[in-house]
Amino acid sequence: MVNPFSLPLGHCLSERTCRGHACRASLSAPCVRACVRACKMRPAGSICGFSIVTGGAARLVFGYDSYGNTCGQRNEPIEGIRLSGLDHTDRKFVFFLDPCNIDIVQRKIRSLALCVSLCPSEELATYQDLKRFAMLNGSELCSYELAGHKYPGLPERFSKCPKLPVPPSKPLPVFNRCTPLDISCYAKFAEAVVTFVGDNSVLHRLVAGVAASKEIIIGLCVLALGLSMILMVIIRYISAVLVWILTSLVVLGSLGELTSCFSISLITLTWTVCVFQMILLLLMLFMRKRVALTVALFAVAGKVFVQLPLLSLQPFVTFTALLLFWSYWALTLLFLGTSGNPVQNEETGLTEFRLTGPLQYLTWYHAVGLVWITEFILACQQMTVAGAVVTYYFTRDKNRLPVTPILSSVLRLVRYHLGTVAKGAFIITLVKIPRLILMYLHNQLKGKENACARCLLKTCICCLWCLEKCLNYLNQNAYAATAINSTSFCTSARDAFVILVENALRIATINAIGDFVLFLGKILIVTATAFAGVLLLNSQRDYAEWLLPLAIVCLFSFLAAHCFLSVFEIVVDVLFLCFAVDTKYNDGSPGNEFFMDKALMVRHKHIYHIIYIILYII
Repeated sequence: MVNPFSLPLGHCLSERTCRGHACRASLSAPCVRACVRACKMRPAGSICGFSIVTGGAARLVFGYDSYGNTCGQRNEPIEGIRLSGLDHTDRKFVFFLDPCNIDIVQRKIRSLALCVSLCPSEELATYQDLKRFAMLNGSELCSYELAGHKYPGLPERFSKCPKLPVPPSKPLPVFNRCTPLDISCYAKFAEAVVTFVGDNSVLHRLVAGVAASKEIIIGLCVLALGLSMILMVIIRYISAVLVWILTSLVVLGSLGELTSCFSISLITLTWTVCVFQMILLLLMLFMRKRVALTVALFAVAGKVFVQLPLLSLQPFVTFTALLLFWSYWALTLLFLGTSGNPVQNEETGLTEFRLTGPLQYLTWYHAVGLVWITEFILACQQMTVAGAVVTYYFTRDKNRLPVTPILSSVLRLVRYHLGTVAKGAFIITLVKIPRLILMYLHNQLKGKENACARCLLKTCICCLWCLEKCLNYLNQNAYAATAINSTSFCTSARDAFVILVENALRIATINAIGDFVLFLGKILIVTATAFAGVLLLNSQRDYAEWLLPLAIVCLFSFLAAHCFLSVFEIVVDVLFLCFAVDTKYNDGSPGNEFFMDKALMVRHKHIYHIIYIILYII
């Protein structure tokens, strides 16, 4: 690994240009161009553009009838499909003859659909009412080949006119579908989609409780966000107390067990317990320095959040980016659902649009994009945090930090390291997609496969999950190594792996103790928010009315705490990598001074004797 500390950090950053651009060009130029084209919706470079050009987006928004005509525009004839190619410029709304004829399996309406100029706002009980509505409003609700003034006497009225009585409806905003005002006919569909065990009155009370407590729910969610941000700053003070209390309890418990081992008649199980307690005690004595390092890293991480307050906003930025992308992805998926070639359904006789040939795999390609770009956004967060923390660590005079290290890190990411994070995200995608496929097969074959196949599937899923977690951790450290040395992804991953192997025991201690402390922090936030929720919701006597609001608040508080403390965990991991590289290439002598914070320097020069003091007192 090239020693980056023989030169000022600014010089190290200035050397990013060649390697950063080369990495970006070699690793992900197609990916970056694809992202840009997708944002601009160019038809040649994105699925969204393809669906817009082929009419899928227009058919989704404006709607189309059962003959392949898009409502609100002039249409071209479709070969082999009658009543296609009609001019629907004045017919802008989709009307279903039987809106309650729903295919529960396919989750779509099986009724004949027509383009009409006006949705019926009042109930139409007879065919005379249909005729009157057509004559007064110019909106014919029967099939196009039937004349409106002849509705009552036509024999085809039973199959090509709406099912009586026609319920009043109004157009759905944006999507131009005539939707019945009374949605009771969708009850069967809702029961098939959402399964609820118990009396429906309980469900009604739960929903009513959420509606009545929405202000309290919003307030408690804001409280959870505030507690999460505060905890990231004060955790450096409470982590030391928690770690040493837990360490002391383990030592005292081990000593107590060992004392009892020599005062009772020993059997095989007791010998096993005594040997385990002896190993645990020796392990705690052996790991005391590494425990002290974990405490020091938590303390420095708290300082980082004080010096770089914009780090606290990183979860908001990442969540916003993910929300925007997921919305774009879902919208494009809907576009794909109405794209393709017109095909007549042999069972119903209705015209549907389906992707055929190689284009039928576009949905799967789109699903891969969902996983990859999601991982790419999360990797951008890790790279941004790593760049800011590296800048903080290797700036000796903290008063000379950049005005906005976070924004500087973002600019370096966009300019030099998009290829690095794209490649890292792609590697995770290559592991995650097979795991998701195996999980899907396991769910589909549940109860059908034999015990051996079930065990093999679960083993493969577990192995892929473990591999994904390991690669995630290696990627995160590779991003930190990239932020330090500005090397390519593969070189950074190799250098980070070497550092991690050389400090395996330190890594194990930091992960074990650090993860436990962060888990306690999440529990603390959830408990505090739940307690406040019980106090505020206690005015509602019936437990069913505040049980669901409290569950929603607890779930949100856990997710908020997880998001914020995950950023704290990234900061701790990056600080450790910087510390490991710092101690590897510097020894504190003149000309090779440490970059580390004083808290870490004290730990590096002196040994904590807390466990020795405990043993001395005992």
